[in-house]
Amino acid sequence: MKKNCLFIIVVVLVMIGVGVGAYFIYRNTNNKEDEILEYKELSNIEGYGITLSENDTELYKTEYEALKSNLTSGNINYEEYAKSVAKLFIIDLYTINNKINKYEIGGIELVLPDGRSNYSTNIDDTIYKYVEDNSHKTRNQELPEVKSVDVVDIKKSKFKIKATDTEYESYVLNLKWDYVVDMGYDTKAEVIIINVDNKLYVVEKN
Repeated sequence: MKKNCLFIIVVVLVMIGVGVGAYFIYRNTNNKEDEILEYKELSNIEGYGITLSENDTELYKTEYEALKSNLTSGNINYEEYAKSVAKLFIIDLYTINNKINKYEIGGIELVLPDGRSNYSTNIDDTIYKYVEDNSHKTRNQELPEVKSVDVVDIKKSKFKIKATDTEYESYVLNLKWDYVVDMGYDTKAEVIIINVDNKLYVVEKN
């Protein structure tokens, strides 16, 4: 009788242990699923709307600091300003492994505000079309990261926006870049940047 009681007690204790363990596993799993991935903003170039976030790469951070130093110097070098904008645009657009989902469009802060909606739709339907969601930190998909970017040449020009029939001073830059791992994405482009009230914006990428 005593042996039977002892056996029953042991079984009950084991079942309680299994139940408690299962509960904590279930709770931890649910907590992970409930966690939504968010990134903090680290810096903002006041008056320009260009930000630095904790998920930005070291390459992006370096170029961002160079741009910030130029814009806050009191004597802006506009050619260097244009180079920085073009580089940041390419780095942010083609570094996709730090994006939460396909709707986090890289480079959009650097695009002319009136063109951001069309730009976002175009990128969402092309380069970012198959980017998987990583809101819960579960993505295993391999995505590109820009390792280096160079301005091959830059020239001044004029650019007319047909919708408003307005012509702006512009910079036309040719860039080339490399990836941490080459996955077949673009490695060169022409970027056109215009000057609107002494602020530079990307209006075209070819």
